Amino acid sequence: MHPYSDRRSRLLASIADGVAIVPAARQVARNSDSDYEFRQNSTFYYLTGFDEPDAVLVLAPEHPAHRSVLFLRTRDRALELWNGKRLGVERAVEHLGVDAAYPLAELDERLPEFLCGARTLYYDIGADDARDRQVQAARASAEALTRRRGRTISTIASPAAIVDPMRLIKSPEEIAVMRSAALITGRGHEAAMRATRPGLYEYQIEAILEYEYRYGGAQSTAYESIVAGGENATILHYSTNRERLIDGTLLLVDSGCELDNYASDVTRTWPVNGRFSAEQRAIYEIVLAANEAGIAQVQPGRSQRAFHEAAVRTITEGLIDIGLLTGSLDENIERERYRDYYMHGSGHWLGLDVHDAGRYRDDDDRPVPLQPGMVTTVEPGIYVHADLHCGERFKGIGVRLEDNVLVTQDGNENLTAAIPKRIDAIEAIVGSSPCASAS
Repeated sequence: MHPYSDRRSRLLASIADGVAIVPAARQVARNSDSDYEFRQNSTFYYLTGFDEPDAVLVLAPEHPAHRSVLFLRTRDRALELWNGKRLGVERAVEHLGVDAAYPLAELDERLPEFLCGARTLYYDIGADDARDRQVQAARASAEALTRRRGRTISTIASPAAIVDPMRLIKSPEEIAVMRSAALITGRGHEAAMRATRPGLYEYQIEAILEYEYRYGGAQSTAYESIVAGGENATILHYSTNRERLIDGTLLLVDSGCELDNYASDVTRTWPVNGRFSAEQRAIYEIVLAANEAGIAQVQPGRSQRAFHEAAVRTITEGLIDIGLLTGSLDENIERERYRDYYMHGSGHWLGLDVHDAGRYRDDDDRPVPLQPGMVTTVEPGIYVHADLHCGERFKGIGVRLEDNVLVTQDGNENLTAAIPKRIDAIEAIVGSSPCASAS
């Protein structure tokens, strides 16, 4: 069975006497004559593999004829001449494996028949006001048709409750795409390292990264690239990327490509001039040890909490060793004193979204155990802000190291392990390209 058909079948089996409505993303205008680059709704793509805007998937397990139906744009020669080919209604059943396909213009007319007799509507209210109004009108029509039988929609729930756990476990096909995304991202980071030298601008490094992504076949970045030189590296989501790179500082790059809608998410930190100072090296070695300690804890049956705690313990011990914290290790962890320097979690799910679908704690508030097929980032960091009350020699240093790690049957696979992060490898590659020049 095709993977998208299999996913729809699993969802159909789970919603019993309900109906699921999952809209595609819309094309959104950027300004008077231009649209934003289109990005498909992740849940819709997961269930269809269809990458056109303005469509609606309806799954109705109790419908007598069509359990999976797609409403989509019709073929239009004039518009296709300007904007590209459309799949069209006529080819949708064959290409996507749905039971039936209708023009999107018929949604208002046909949707009520699929809602008749359903008890639960699985639909995300609030994401699209216009679509909300269509769905509510169809629900009202269906209730009018079925009122005498007494079986109408009594509950509205999000499809995410069922789909997100499915998305959390990646199929072999998804893993293959994510391996390729990691490979392309690695080429971008290595090219950026080779090009880096004092006097360049953050945006020039960003351009090198994203050129490699596009050249390698990726359709876009998975998120805005963070290219943060010097003190900018202590700003967690810095993305202005306009400052000049200063000799003697570090450059933190958090950037990943998106390939076939699947994200990569990688951070590396390196010296602008190719050599770590003593203070930079001290911080970097702590973060590298925390990154490796965290990855070692990515094992079936453990949780993200396990690798976060391993990273926190390693970072706190290191901060004590270099004098940025005082007191015992356990006391500093218990009182969370490390949070002045390390204030975020150590990882997140990765997949169709860079912060991918899936819960971190179950209904009993216990950490979700890692299972084979899950993909998580591991991303510890240390950020010594200029306004902290600490030794001057460490101020302005920001270091983060982030890898993409697949949980396997007997451990893990670091999908981004080939991207340099050991100090000797970093110092050997940074600035090695003869093509980069400051201007």
